[in-house]
Amino acid sequence: MSLAAAAAGLLASSAAAAGASATAQHAAAPDVRRACAVTTRPGMMSCLALVRTDIRPRSQAAYGRHAPSGAGYGPPALRAAYKLPSATNGAGQTVAVVDAYNDPKAVANLATYRKAWGEPACDTTTGAGCLSVVNQDGQASPLPKNAGSTGWATEESLDVDMVSAICPNCHIILAEANTPSQVNLGTAVNSAIALGAGYVSNSYGGKQSTSDPSNDAAYYQHPGIVITASAGDNGYGVIYPAASQYVTSVGGTSLYHFASGSRSWTEYAWDGTGSGCAKYETKPSWQTDKGCTRRTDNDVAAVADPFTGVAVYDTYDGFGWTEVGGTSASAPIIASVYALAGPPAAGTYPASYPYAHASGLYDITTGIDGSCTKIYLCEAKKGYDGPTGWGTPNGTSAFTP
Repeated sequence: MSLAAAAAGLLASSAAAAGASATAQHAAAPDVRRACAVTTRPGMMSCLALVRTDIRPRSQAAYGRHAPSGAGYGPPALRAAYKLPSATNGAGQTVAVVDAYNDPKAVANLATYRKAWGEPACDTTTGAGCLSVVNQDGQASPLPKNAGSTGWATEESLDVDMVSAICPNCHIILAEANTPSQVNLGTAVNSAIALGAGYVSNSYGGKQSTSDPSNDAAYYQHPGIVITASAGDNGYGVIYPAASQYVTSVGGTSLYHFASGSRSWTEYAWDGTGSGCAKYETKPSWQTDKGCTRRTDNDVAAVADPFTGVAVYDTYDGFGWTEVGGTSASAPIIASVYALAGPPAAGTYPASYPYAHASGLYDITTGIDGSCTKIYLCEAKKGYDGPTGWGTPNGTSAFTP
């Protein structure tokens, strides 16, 4: 199904019908594959990237000097959809993305991505001014073993491309854990912050456990630092670390561009996004919803539907440009919007900012991600809801202290 066909289908239906079935996109699952295998092992995490299989990957050479077309949204579209000051803001800010294993082509692929979209070039040897690749201890070497067939290289391409798309003036740290264990990924989070990252994106998740509060204290409780986490791609339900009370939990939307209306973009809650009520996390003080006595997911959202996905350049797991989605896309997008907004206030948890500045978000009012007793936890509505939180970025004002 092409993006144009999807948009045409939405135009032909009512907004209510577009979001009425939580199985609509899932029915097209044969056209999507998970980049990483799902793990249910305690203490292990899965990446959350979803790759379109009905679109043939194409090399940059196939496009010549032009930006890719038909492979998902690129930087101009994402910036326009969310009214972002990407050209002027973000200088001096460092955004980290935390992943597992090594992608030996990460720096070169990002250079191609930036050149295709007309962004300033990265140094393809050192990544100076653009991308630094470090191990989970924050060192340039030795890097972990190569990702091989794990799919994590796709995740890494998605993560660094999205940071570059939203905040091209930001420096990026790619922190590569030895394995996708909670301990190793969490260690990489701490190391990235020690290296100066003020914004850390985590596009992975696993089952909740009674260890979540202790993992919070060990890895994610960093006041004054933005930490985003993907809400998951399995529909209604909560995963960790998105469940953490100290992170910004990021849900997903389906994003369509129409040449009419005040915004000319339309968004629905993506039926694949995770949401719900955490099992073991204390409710943060800034959450006041009554249907969940513990931490409620999510706080905000951004595009994640693979059928309205983003263009990613990957020559390790793939053959060039392809369309990718999942809440693995929305988490680095939101981390980078925070970077455009500027440094958080010392001692604060940036997840609280959208709750004080909801007027700076597009309120998503249509779409469901499953069934639940407290309807707002799985169905988009006016104001706060589980799938999209308070909404998607409308500029950067909702992401300031």
